[in-house]
Amino acid sequence: MIKHVTTALQKFADFKGRASRAEYWYFFLFNILISWGSVLIVSMISPTAASVINLVIGLGLLIPGIAVSVRRMHDVNKSGWFILIPIYNLILALTEGDKGDNEYGPDPYGEADPRFDFEKEAK
Repeated sequence: MIKHVTTALQKFADFKGRASRAEYWYFFLFNILISWGSVLIVSMISPTAASVINLVIGLGLLIPGIAVSVRRMHDVNKSGWFILIPIYNLILALTEGDKGDNEYGPDPYGEADPRFDFEKEAK
């Protein structure tokens, strides 16, 4: 999990290439845990501070979230603009990516460590 989140954060403004389902969903989970956890902890001290902290965290994770979403669309061989279509982008995010290379780059599982890829182990 940590490997996928750090990969998404390291490529925070990289809109080229592909992101695996694991990278996308672990980053999504990380976003939720950080947002809710910070609000829960800080709201005990000050509700106003909690909203400010949540805004700062949300803005800080906005660009990496968009970038990993675009790379996820590339993994299913679709344009990054498909993240703007509400239900269809969820279907694409749940869909298994293309095997091998596609027009957006090499398969993210082609170079990954299999110990961290639950999708490869399940097959």
